[in-house]
Amino acid sequence: MNEQLHDYLKRLPPEYYCGRAYVHWTLTIEDRKTGWLIPIFYYKYREILTHTAFRFGVCCPIYCCMPDHIHMLWVGILEDCDQRKAMRYFRKQLNPVLEKLQARLQLQPFDHVLHEEELERTAFEDLAEYIARNPERKELVPSDGYATYSYTGCLVPGYPELKPFEHGYWDRFWRIYSHLLKNGLHVRTIDGTKGDGL
Repeated sequence: MNEQLHDYLKRLPPEYYCGRAYVHWTLTIEDRKTGWLIPIFYYKYREILTHTAFRFGVCCPIYCCMPDHIHMLWVGILEDCDQRKAMRYFRKQLNPVLEKLQARLQLQPFDHVLHEEELERTAFEDLAEYIARNPERKELVPSDGYATYSYTGCLVPGYPELKPFEHGYWDRFWRIYSHLLKNGLHVRTIDGTKGDGL
C-alpha cells in the first residue's frame, strides 16, 4: 500500500524535517500486536537503522523498542538530510522483518519535531530519559531499572560502542555529534590517526 496516498496525519511543511532537524518518531504496530519483539528482530532492527543512518545522514541518540511500538529520537547530521525520506526507507525495510513475525507497522508514524526550547541540552536529554523510561512506566522493568531494558539503545554512525547509560555518555555524544556536523560521515579523524579520540 502506498503510504503517500494515505497521508492522514497532518504534518509540518517538509523543511521542518530537513537538515539538522530533531524529531521524535513513534512507530506503532498495527492493532497494537505484540510477540514480535524478540532478539532476532532486534538484530535486524539495528541493522536497518544503521543503514538508514548512513544513507540519510541521521543519528539516533536514543531508541526504545516497546512490545507494541517503537520510539526513536533522530537528529540530522547532513545539510541535505530529509528525515521523512529516511523514515519511509526505514519503514519499507522494517515491515518485511515484522511480517515474518506476523506483525506490521501502522500506516503512518507519529512525529514530533522538537521546538526551540526542547533543543536546549537539558531539555533534550530529559526527553531522551523520558523515552528510555517507557519500560519502567509499563512495569517491564523495576522502578529506576530502565537502563537494564534489553531493547533500548542508541545508534550513532561509526560509533557502535556507544551505550546511552554509560557514565559520560551525553558529553561524548555531543562531542561526536559536533565532529560529525563538521566532517560528515566520511572517515576523517581529529588528529589524523585511526582513532578519533572522541
